Parts: sequence; structure tokens; C-alpha cells
Amino acid sequence: MDKPGILIVEDDLYMGILLKDVFENKGFVANHFTCAMDGLESFKDISYDLCLFDVDLPDENGFTLARKVQKINDNIPIIFLTAQTLKEDVITGLSLGADDYILKPFNLEELILRVNNILKRSGKTYKSVENSVFQIGQFQFDYAFQQLIFVEEEQILTHKEAELLKMFCENKNLILKREDVIEKIWGEYTLSHIRSMDVYITRLRKYLKKDPTVEIINVRGEGYKLRIDQRNQ
Repeated sequence: MDKPGILIVEDDLYMGILLKDVFENKGFVANHFTCAMDGLESFKDISYDLCLFDVDLPDENGFTLARKVQKINDNIPIIFLTAQTLKEDVITGLSLGADDYILKPFNLEELILRVNNILKRSGKTYKSVENSVFQIGQFQFDYAFQQLIFVEEEQILTHKEAELLKMFCENKNLILKREDVIEKIWGEYTLSHIRSMDVYITRLRKYLKKDPTVEIINVRGEGYKLRIDQRNQ
């Protein structure tokens, strides 16, 4: 599989569809089911890289489902989602070898980062991930994992920061028109989006200032440019 595959079993239809859409937008192959039985059947047919199980499912709980998928693949990473805060539930999940146990409500970007970190620890690589790593002077930018690394320092980027930096990396030392950037990332050229982009560019400049050979500059009347000393490329 060129892209990491994730099995989502969540009985809340809205939450399940949202998770599926979010992960697909991040480059995953994601399948969502609302009951344990359908999720198990899918797991038998498809080689997934990670499972995301709600604990409270209508036909059986996520712990039981986890035991069943582990009989098929005992190395599969599993993350439990639950609104339950009982200590016993947390202990049960961790005793099953769960890689993480996340309480609802949760931050989607944090969930994605946790999933990405688990996949990294598993040692698996994917073409979609390999093709999204950029060298920016002394920085390494991992778009898929939203990480900007300088020597041994790591900065986790927000989704918008990562999208913006990726666009600059794909057009390094070239002028990017402001309207083109906004329409691609924000979808519509409005005053509020102009202001929003300026805020994100300020943040990126702050991150990148550790390397004096890398700079996002204003090109008066035209837009922006990610200027990188060619000797560092």
C-alpha cells in the first residue's frame, strides 16, 4: 500500500465521517464503519496499518474488537477513543497493548500527530510520505507529519502552516503571487484571508530565522518568495 491505511470504527456517524475525511485529506486511505462486526470483516479483507476504535460500540465494545483483530495481526497499532474517564477502562485499553487512549472531546490535529508518530515508530514508510520531505537550507520539513526539524530541534506545524510552507518549498526561489496562495490554501481571496495569511507567514519567518540563509521575503507589488542560498541546496 503506497499510503498508510487506517480502520475507523466509530458509531457516531458524524464523527466517523469527519475522521475519515480528515485522514484522507492528510494522505491516508481511511475506511469507516459504525459497528464492530463490519469493522472486523473489513480488517479480514484489507491490510491496515492502524486501527482507531471507539470503546462504546452498539454490538460489542472496542476492547473486544481489539482482541479479535489482534488474533489476526498481533502487531497492529490500536488507538482507543472514548468519552469514558473510568480508570478501569484506561487500564483495560492499555493492558491490551493499545498504543494510545484518547478521551473525547479531542483536538483533531493532535490526534493526527499521534497517529503519525505511532506509524513512524512502527518503522513503515510510504511513497506518499517519502515524497513529502523537503530540505530547506539546514531545515528538514516533513509535510506529511507537519514537522520542521532544525538540527535536533523539532517544531510541530499547524495544518495551515504546513500547507503554506509546502507551497513555498515547491516554488523555492520563485515569486508566489499573494492571490494564488490564498485561493489555493484558503479557497477564496478575501480581506480576512489576506490578514490570516500574513499571520501565518510571520510565524513561518520566526521558525526559519534559525538559518540565516533561508528567508521568506516580500516582493513589492507581486507577492512572496522563499529565498534559499543555492549553496545550501
